[in-house]
Amino acid sequence: MQAHLKRYYGYGHSHFITCSCYRRQPLFTPHARKDLFLVILEQVRRRYEGSIFGYVVMPEHIHLLLSEPKRKDLSTFMQVLKQRVTNRVYRRSRPSGTDRQTELWPSSRCSEKHFWQPRFHDFNVFTHYKFIQKLRYIHRNPVARGLVESPEQWRWSSYRFYAYGEKGPVTIGYDLSQSMPKKKTD
Repeated sequence: MQAHLKRYYGYGHSHFITCSCYRRQPLFTPHARKDLFLVILEQVRRRYEGSIFGYVVMPEHIHLLLSEPKRKDLSTFMQVLKQRVTNRVYRRSRPSGTDRQTELWPSSRCSEKHFWQPRFHDFNVFTHYKFIQKLRYIHRNPVARGLVESPEQWRWSSYRFYAYGEKGPVTIGYDLSQSMPKKKTD
């Protein structure tokens, strides 16, 4: 864990976020988990009044391009997002019955309490060039990994909003008539 991690908030920048699943395991492999993540992302976005400009859910990590939320800070936003995903995924996958409650250390589900790697990578995006570069990276990630042949085939990204104006499970806070999301003026 980095003791001197410095985050830069309050400058009106967009943020390019990367979060990896625990030990880079493909914990988003069931499509239902990718869908669930997007539902929870939209709930957290609404609660903290943030803007999502781009996203992709890969089998073992996610990328987000977003603003700082109006309520709380980005660290709180990410903490709540990660906790809600973990809680919902493992609540759904637990077998029912009392035998589960008597186990102290379940052998088959040792890492069940872990879904995410600790922390998240945050890159401040403060130029139009970097914004477009990060958005393209997000949308091309499934193609680069060989999961699909073209970005529109990966339904767990914001690509179809930008390419076709389609609304998805996450509201995109980007006006297509603008060249860059609005940012605070000093």
